[in-house]
Amino acid sequence: MFRPLLCICLCAAPLVSGDLAGISNQEAGKGLQQALVQGIGSAVGKLSAKDGFLGNARVKIPLPPTLEKSEKMLRTLGMGKYADELVTTMNQAAESAVAEAKPILLDGLKKMTLKDAKAILTGPQDSATQYFRKTSGEAIAQRFLPKVKEATAKVKLTEAYDRFAGPAAQFGLMDKQDADLDQYVASKATDGLFLMIADEEKAIRADPMGQASSLLKKVFGAL
Repeated sequence: MFRPLLCICLCAAPLVSGDLAGISNQEAGKGLQQALVQGIGSAVGKLSAKDGFLGNARVKIPLPPTLEKSEKMLRTLGMGKYADELVTTMNQAAESAVAEAKPILLDGLKKMTLKDAKAILTGPQDSATQYFRKTSGEAIAQRFLPKVKEATAKVKLTEAYDRFAGPAAQFGLMDKQDADLDQYVASKATDGLFLMIADEEKAIRADPMGQASSLLKKVFGAL
């Protein structure tokens, strides 16, 4: 399945020096695979669960910048419920789209080279996250967009936006030109996903002994 990465098994020289030198290339390759598959699955699972975005302050999608300035004023005018409704529907749309990222990330793992694997194993705490951001970030954002559009149509995001942005424009608090909310939600959902992947990666590196796989413990415990 992860054929390019399995070239690690064919390398005669140790993967890296230090504590990892006592671990075979095959073990290092498989341990890294297990860690990344586990991290991807956990991050996607948490965000695609009910209130995965809305209930997590670190990834919760706020109002677009074009509306932030008008939010306080509109709340004083009794329109706060529209702002809350808009935030809720945006986050629900992101929640429904995030599962689309998993096959893209797993495909990026298939294409990982020996050089990439070495850099991840010996790099900073977010090395794997940086790799996936570079290789899969754009594709994920593109995949999210149609799913976000489908979700926003179901939850009537446009209507929620109009109820909030319309009065804001009327009071001169923002331009009449609508922001591209679907693009905004897709972008923020992508950022939130990679933030969660980074958290999972750091957790595995910080406490490999707390992970389920004995091979994963062996490889990351040597770092």
